[in-house]
Amino acid sequence: MGLAGSGPAAADAGGRGIRAAWREAGATTRQLVTVRALRSISQGALAVDFVLYLKSLGWNATAIGLLLMGGSLAGAGFSLLIGVASDRLGRRRFLLGYEAALAGLTAFLLLTRSLTVLAVAAVLFGFGRGANGTAGPFGPAEQAWLAQDLPPRHRGPLFSLNAAASFVGMGVGAGLAAGFARLAPWLTGWRLTPYTAIFWLTAAIAALNFYQIWVLPEQRPSRPAAAGRPAVETRLRREENRDLVRFGLLNAVNALGVTMVAPLLPYWFAVRYHLGAAHIAPLYGLTFLLAGPLSLAVGSASARVGMARLIVLLRLVSVILLALLPFAPSFGLAGILFLLRSVSNQSTFGVRQAFGTALVRNERRGLAAALNVVTFNLPAALGPVVAGWLFDRGSFVLPFLLSAGLQLLYALLFERVMGTATRRVETV
Repeated sequence: MGLAGSGPAAADAGGRGIRAAWREAGATTRQLVTVRALRSISQGALAVDFVLYLKSLGWNATAIGLLLMGGSLAGAGFSLLIGVASDRLGRRRFLLGYEAALAGLTAFLLLTRSLTVLAVAAVLFGFGRGANGTAGPFGPAEQAWLAQDLPPRHRGPLFSLNAAASFVGMGVGAGLAAGFARLAPWLTGWRLTPYTAIFWLTAAIAALNFYQIWVLPEQRPSRPAAAGRPAVETRLRREENRDLVRFGLLNAVNALGVTMVAPLLPYWFAVRYHLGAAHIAPLYGLTFLLAGPLSLAVGSASARVGMARLIVLLRLVSVILLALLPFAPSFGLAGILFLLRSVSNQSTFGVRQAFGTALVRNERRGLAAALNVVTFNLPAALGPVVAGWLFDRGSFVLPFLLSAGLQLLYALLFERVMGTATRRVETV
């Protein structure tokens, strides 16, 4: 990949690594990592149990896919508005609004048990989509705030640390989902089910995160350095816009590939091997827990090897494993393939976020993060519907092959499409 990660700053970042990035991060940055880690606990539980909950209510795979599609479309629309607005108005108020709405609506859901409220909450907050701790459509504001005070050499390591904390939280949440499933007989005495226990968990964590964000100070995004030089500003914006469009097109290909089967995998495991949350949730938990340390390793290596190179190499590994998964004759072998595939794919999550935010300057990072969400969520809305329709017709292999093919295309195109931006981003 040529010059990727070969500059003196990259070597310096490699020497500093994850620990140095954390030491030099400000208190606000550290608190945002903590907030996301806590949020990921509830999302880890929902990533496994929400789809199984809908299945227990009699929803088929197509109906579940349509609900997930609604969440993707809503996320795309709100993310663009919030990302642009957060560049002008600041990030904090939007995250406070997210946590307050999540806590309130989830608590209301527990009181009403209404399917309409359940569907609205799922659409607005992405229940079941396994968002790795992101703040749903408010994620662009959080992502831009996290990157705001980080020097370029620390973005790859710190974003990978942020992702690692999220994966550990997702693992803990998946473990809680398994625990709730096994404690079902005792929960009934408290008028709870394994699924409503998870909604209580979600509401409580949202309330705690609201307080944590409330006490954080915020420095508003500064004006562009080139604001007094119209010609320079125009050139810089043109370059940034070009890179954002290219990255967005790649992101769309990746999104359609990833979401073709990923959100419905708990359903697929349940139907294919006739198992429930007590078996599926521990597998997800172990996957997330292993993805955390590997994400740290990828973040540390990104300064030496290059962010783009690691993204491509690990994606190629995950493509091969995904293509083999539907042919596994037993849950044990399928679980191993799923674990290895998920870990290799998820470990680049933080690096991919860091790469996307580095394409623009600080005052446009809310917009960049929003476009990243939009270009992911729009095609992601289609993936679960297609896979659900095929599952309902007994096709349990074709969705996996379509997903692997699209992700392979993403890996092969990444260097060609983002070559110029890669050299600029990774030699800063």
